[in-house]
This record gives sequence, C-alpha cells and structure tokens, in this order.
Amino acid sequence: MTTIEEYVRRAKQDGASDIHMICGLPPKYRRNGELENMENVPLSVQDCLQMARELAGSDEKFAKLMQEGELDAAGTFAGNRCRIHLFKQQGVPSLALRILSEIIPQLENLGLPMAVLDLPKLHKGIVLVTGETGSGKSTTLAALLDNINHNYRRHIVTLEDPVEYLYKPDLCAINQREVGKGKDTESFAAGLRASLREDPNVILIGEMRDRETIETAITAAETGHLVFGTLHTGSASDSIDRIVQVFPENAQAQIRLQLSMCLVAVLTQQLVPRRDGGRVLATEYMIVTDAIRNLIRTGNTPQIANAVATSAQIGGQTMDQSLCMLVRKGLITRENALHYAVNKDFVSRNMR
Repeated sequence: MTTIEEYVRRAKQDGASDIHMICGLPPKYRRNGELENMENVPLSVQDCLQMARELAGSDEKFAKLMQEGELDAAGTFAGNRCRIHLFKQQGVPSLALRILSEIIPQLENLGLPMAVLDLPKLHKGIVLVTGETGSGKSTTLAALLDNINHNYRRHIVTLEDPVEYLYKPDLCAINQREVGKGKDTESFAAGLRASLREDPNVILIGEMRDRETIETAITAAETGHLVFGTLHTGSASDSIDRIVQVFPENAQAQIRLQLSMCLVAVLTQQLVPRRDGGRVLATEYMIVTDAIRNLIRTGNTPQIANAVATSAQIGGQTMDQSLCMLVRKGLITRENALHYAVNKDFVSRNMR
C-alpha cells in the first residue's frame, strides 16, 4: 500500500486540498473543488485498518476509534501539516485528511474588495467572515491577522478547531489556542470567556456556533475588543438571522439591538471555477452603515441586500455584483456566474 507520506506529497504537488480514503473505492483527492482518483485500485479492508492504526498513533487511540466511531488527530507528512479525521463507516475506518497551508498569503493578493484592506485598522467591533466549507474563510482571516501582526502592536488570541495557520509573531503577541477535549481549551465558549481575562486587543473565534459563544463575542466587542468570527452562511442578512435565531424569541429584540451597535462588517465568500482553470474568489461585502444598523435593530433583514447593493461608494458590494464583475473581467464564464448567483435575473441582465 502507498504510504500516507507519498499520498500527501503527491496531493500537495498537484494542488489538492483534501485526501479521502474509503474502503472499496480508490484513494481520492479534492482539486479545484472536485474529487479525483489518485489511483485506480480500490482500498481493501486491510488497507484501511493499517492506515487507521498508523494515523491514530497508538493502540489506545485506535481502540478509541473502533469503539467510539471517530477520532481527530494531526500530523506532519512530506513536510506538510495535516488535519486528520478518522471515522468508521460500515464497520471499517475511513479517512478525511486536510493539507494545511503554512504560507499566509498577503491580504491584498486574495482578490478581496479594496475596503476589506481597512479592517486591520479597526480597534473594536465584530467582523464576520462567512461562507460554506472550503470557501477560503480561514485563509482570509489568517491574512487579516497577519496584516495586524506586521503593522500594529497588539495582543491577538485565537480559538481554533484545529489550529491551521501558524503565525510568526512580529509586532504582536499571539496566543493560538486549540479547541477540544485534551487540547488548550474545552470549547469555543470556555476559551472565549477566558480570553477576556487575557488582556487581548484582537480575538479570533473559529466558529460562532452556539448561544454562549455569540453572547460572549458581543460582550467582547462591546467592551472594546476587535472580534473576528465565522459562520456557515451565504449572505450578510442570513448571518444576522442565524445569530438572532440562536436566541429564544423573548431575547431576540435585545440581541438585534446589541448586534446593530457592535457589528462592523460581514464578508461572504464563494470560490468559483475560473475560465482558465483553478478557482477565483467572489465576495459579498457589507459595511454596517447607520441605515443598516436600523434594519438590523428593527428586524428588516430582507432589506439589507438592497442597502448593500447601493453601498458601492463606501466599498460595499453584493455577491451578484461581484459575479458580474468577474464575468466582465473574463475570469469566469456566464454559466458559472448564473450557477453561483443569488438573483439569476439580475446577473443575467448585468453581466453583459
């Protein structure tokens, strides 16, 4: 059987992001968002058991995998840090391995709206970076924090599951805390509560997934901290609704009021296939104006898209406006623009 080192080396050379190993199927990797076979020979039960024993790292952890059904781990293969998730399906271990990048790209090279470059200058408030899994949220956040690291003297605390990019402190003091049992902190909520006693200027929350984490993030922003967080949502208005709906109905008006005062910006991302191969970033960027604060406070989130669409003068844009621009630049096809569009009629009319 080919070793994990060889699989990772080949995946890295071919520009793949993830490796999947499933009994009865050939090893696969994800390249440019699509799964491709790495070999043609299916993996046997013995192959999968051998792989799981090796990656679990000990007999005790392998036994835990076989008893509980899943196991998270990390390792370095062919010089690349990797996040490993082992899990059972039909009684046999499977693998999902993410190759983590060690090079943090410069913020200005990501293809983001120009107004996003002003975010590192902020001193307080909440900035959300949203999008589906694999849309580049972690890369954007890493570039934002690295920009702060090289230009401002601040204390940065990150809460991540797992730690992906490793920062090399420059002007900033940086603490990167990994979330999980037996890791640096048990949960995002616990780590975030503790961070308020650690004298931070900037806090990164890997995922704002529960009420306690969201409440504490809002408190942190209200008390003068700059908070970066992520959500798996497809637009600024969806992000606000997702946060509010975590709370019981009798608390939602108060959360809307607090959020309207501390939310600064929402950046939503999609990676769209390029015309010439690879993928390119499409973005929606909402800068919270007084008008948008009022819409958040009163619960009129369906009107937010219109407010974002008319905010070009201050650097805002909708996802559909971004897709039209990418078509006009010749970077993506009309078909892909329509496929990824929110309002297909708008995109069809405006990308000519």
